Amino acid sequence: MPLLKRKPFSLSERPDDLKSDELVFQIRFTKEIFRDYREYLQRINLYRQRVWTCKSTGKGNLTYEEALVSEKQAIEKVQQFPKELMEPVLRDVQFSMLPLRDLVTSISAKLKERLLEGTEIYGRKNNRIYPCKIVKVIDEEVEKTQYQVAWLDKDKKVTENAVVSGDDLIKRKLPFSRDVLKSFIRESTYRSAPWVLHDKLAQKYGISTNLPEELRDKISPKRKLSKKDQEANNGERKRKKLKNDEEIENDVPIKYPIDDLLVRPAADDPVFTTRPPPTRDFKVPMECVGDLLMIWDFCCSYSRLLNLSPFSLDDFENAICHKDSNVVLIVESYSALLRLLIKDDGDYFVALQKKKRKAKISLVTWTDYMCDFLELAGNEELSTHITTIKRGHYGILAIHAKLAIFAQLVNEVLACNVMREKLDEYIEERKALAAEKRGEALEQGRMRREIKEMAKGTSNGVEHNGDASKKPAEKKHTSENSGKKQGNTSEKEANKVKVGAEVTVTSNKDSAAKGSKKSMDTEKNKTEDITNIQQRKEYLDREMEKRFIRTNPLGKDRDYNRYWYFRKEARIFVESCDHKQWGYYATKPEVDALMGSLNEKGEREKALKQQLEKRYNKISGEMQKKSKEAQRIQMEEEAALRRSSRVRAPPRDNPARAFLKYANKLKED
Repeated sequence: MPLLKRKPFSLSERPDDLKSDELVFQIRFTKEIFRDYREYLQRINLYRQRVWTCKSTGKGNLTYEEALVSEKQAIEKVQQFPKELMEPVLRDVQFSMLPLRDLVTSISAKLKERLLEGTEIYGRKNNRIYPCKIVKVIDEEVEKTQYQVAWLDKDKKVTENAVVSGDDLIKRKLPFSRDVLKSFIRESTYRSAPWVLHDKLAQKYGISTNLPEELRDKISPKRKLSKKDQEANNGERKRKKLKNDEEIENDVPIKYPIDDLLVRPAADDPVFTTRPPPTRDFKVPMECVGDLLMIWDFCCSYSRLLNLSPFSLDDFENAICHKDSNVVLIVESYSALLRLLIKDDGDYFVALQKKKRKAKISLVTWTDYMCDFLELAGNEELSTHITTIKRGHYGILAIHAKLAIFAQLVNEVLACNVMREKLDEYIEERKALAAEKRGEALEQGRMRREIKEMAKGTSNGVEHNGDASKKPAEKKHTSENSGKKQGNTSEKEANKVKVGAEVTVTSNKDSAAKGSKKSMDTEKNKTEDITNIQQRKEYLDREMEKRFIRTNPLGKDRDYNRYWYFRKEARIFVESCDHKQWGYYATKPEVDALMGSLNEKGEREKALKQQLEKRYNKISGEMQKKSKEAQRIQMEEEAALRRSSRVRAPPRDNPARAFLKYANKLKED
């Protein structure tokens, strides 16, 4: 178990009277159960502090969970420790008084110097190297240990036996690292001064557990207690330990942010605004909103690659709901996706070649190409709509069927080679732009530091010059006093001193002014450089935004609802945690209220608020722009209604039918 400040820590015991239907708080990695929320929060906050130490490796500054992982990994390594080396290592460890580092060094050197029976290595014979096996270690009263070895052939069969010295054997590197040996020693012992093996481990390898005579004087013997005294001692020790653990927990304050569901109202909380309910006035069924947003975002984000002019989400939604079969916006979107599949020269292109289709898709023939794609896709549900589309009745298909066809087509485009190559290109370009942006940020920081140092140096220079200008005056005062005392200084000499002092002060002022002007010019140049770097940074941001990869959610709230912001739509969309409900915020006051309702003590809501603050200016600006445009249109409509009936005004366009005027200006001829 992990150590708290290098001391053992006991887990909380499970309540005895726990009921099966009782609501409790459980810690995931320790399985501890708490009835009181405050106690649970204090304990889990303690586990998140970097005050824990891995018992196996001695590594500190860890959280409890990190220490558990470290112990698990160390135990896995210890289990791989060579079994033939366990007994000699444990014998050297038992009752050793060496520090761990010195003990590991001593054991490693001993294992390298002396080989064990049964070890297969290489040895020198007749000036050549042959494989051999240690049969016996000969302890003779000589300076170097000798070994009886069996020489082996290619099939590892014994050819002959011989006695060789250690110098004739090529020693291998130890099959474990120093860290593994340290972990093995820690796992095998329960005491370190001296090192004492666990009783079961000592009995397994026949190692004595009796303290050597030479150590009995160094270690004070403990008085043997009766069983009753031992139980009383253990109980008292346990109570003290629990008391110390509670004191440690109470001393550690709650460190926010924590999981949002664990946050409870507190006295120091700010005044939160009421979160406004999102608007849900979609024209498509609620279960289709996710597909609608995905398809629209893909078509608009990769409009250049698709040769498809971007369109608004409202226009796309109205076009999908329209019953006409040849809506230009829908036809052009399908055609752009199909053209990219044809360029890919994949299965779809081969299928068209077999049917001798032309590469040009028109308003008349687009349904044939669409049906060819649906036949190739092999989706049984979508294949049922082929007959309806061939008859020219695409418009009467259900909305979920239209979006399902779109989604299938977008997925095929994403998997094609043309799209993958473009994405790889964008990824590399974004990496280069990000590296350049980091360099610009470092340069900007360096220039700001230089400006601060220059400003500090200028202020110090002004103070120095001011002190220098005082010195001639002091000299003048001294000279005049001395003249009065001695009576030998003439009025003419006094005037000379006065004039000299004035000249010195004037020259100091001029030099200070020149230095100040020079520093101001340098500071101005540095400020201009910082402005240029800032402009460059904004340019790099715009370039990175052009190389779009995918849209990620802004974040999640307390209840795991996800928030989305799309680049070309002035709304924040809200997706429920079960992906069944969608809504949106379309005005600046709604966004302000949303941000004011987020509790930064929670991990998810803090991250969401940070993303909203980062994009706040852009989002609110787009929303205000869209709101002003809607107000302008409304005012024009009201003005037209107030116009005199004698003046016959032309009929105004309905914004809901604006999608009918769509034209693809990026279409290839």
